[in-house]
Amino acid sequence: MHKKLSRGNGKQHFPFPRDVFCRVEKRFSFIYILSMSESSNNEIVIYTDGGCSGNPGPGGWANVILADGTENPHSGGEHLTTNNRMELMAVIQALTEISTNPQWSAKSITVCTDSQYVKNGITTWIKNWKKNNWKTASKQPVKNQDLWTILDSLASKLNIQWNWVKGHAGIKYNEICDSLCQEQIKKFS
Repeated sequence: MHKKLSRGNGKQHFPFPRDVFCRVEKRFSFIYILSMSESSNNEIVIYTDGGCSGNPGPGGWANVILADGTENPHSGGEHLTTNNRMELMAVIQALTEISTNPQWSAKSITVCTDSQYVKNGITTWIKNWKKNNWKTASKQPVKNQDLWTILDSLASKLNIQWNWVKGHAGIKYNEICDSLCQEQIKKFS
């Protein structure tokens, strides 16, 4: 959903409740507010979260796929894992779900993650990792390469925009993911 607001006197009215995450873009002399809590018929919004108790320890991942006017939550976990692996699994599971649904796989997708590791990894770092035969800048093997290769393969087949959102900031679907994730951590403890 796009709302176009003129610059006016600097006192814009933002037409979304505060518990809804919105991305603000400035283009030319207008500000566009893009609601991330609702998806149009041509787009899908995904919220993801992952975590673990201890690092490594029992962990959980969760995602909420907002598509076609519905909320589709998914979650899972492992007995012994790391926080970063669970953050990756949350996105991988969501994109796998979308990839297997022909009605969804052709739509534009916005992934909202509270993990800088996931966002920066898939949008920036992975290019050099692949170019350097899966080695970091310090010539060390990339951690979680198995999951990065899966995520890279899924992302290459879809039209995805990656957004970082602040965790534990009252963003509705990020908070839902966090709750589902915590349930999974307890289940696998």
